[in-house]
Amino acid sequence: MKIEKQTSGNVALDTLLGGGLELRTVTQFYGEPASGKSTLCTIAAVACLRAGRAVVYIDSEGFSIERFRQIADADAEKIADRFFLFEPVDFEHQGSMILEAEKVLKAHKPGLLVMDSATALYRTDLEKGRDALQALTKQMIHLLGYCRRYEIPVIITNQVYMDTAKNTFYGLGGVALEHLSKAIIRLEKTETPGIRKARLVKHRSRPEGASFLFEIVEEGIRVKG
Repeated sequence: MKIEKQTSGNVALDTLLGGGLELRTVTQFYGEPASGKSTLCTIAAVACLRAGRAVVYIDSEGFSIERFRQIADADAEKIADRFFLFEPVDFEHQGSMILEAEKVLKAHKPGLLVMDSATALYRTDLEKGRDALQALTKQMIHLLGYCRRYEIPVIITNQVYMDTAKNTFYGLGGVALEHLSKAIIRLEKTETPGIRKARLVKHRSRPEGASFLFEIVEEGIRVKG
């Protein structure tokens, strides 16, 4: 069976993913703050909009219209009418907006759904323990259902927590987010100021550990080397 893919909007990222974002699957970007997660999401959204498809974008961290304009450049006004933005204010509201997004999916048949970030508002509900994790898992299962039902790729971004014993960071949401994401890319800052690394940590048909270096620039990212 041929695996269908569409561009992420960046050649290096497409190569890392073996040809682009896989349809009917969830791709996860995780990393510490300012590692490039939102920039990669916006690049993918703009690429999909430029291809003539609509985009559903759920943003829990405050969507930057200015960043969208920078990346879309001269196309910003022309493609904005196919961009459907949802901005939840708390974790429960996030769940409601994920359900509400299906109306747009049915009416406009978008080519991409982005959830940036899946865990920012979940983090504020962590004291609820198991209940919060079950709610997050339910939300992610809805997104997985959408990508299969409407045959589109879904991108989620994930925040991280620091394991001080191992001196490394991991994605929030535990095995639920890890299991539901068929491709996972870790974004990390390097010792060189301004340079980030995108590293593949999970993929069904690609070797783990492949990576590329990049810097964030006004028009999106610039791959190094």
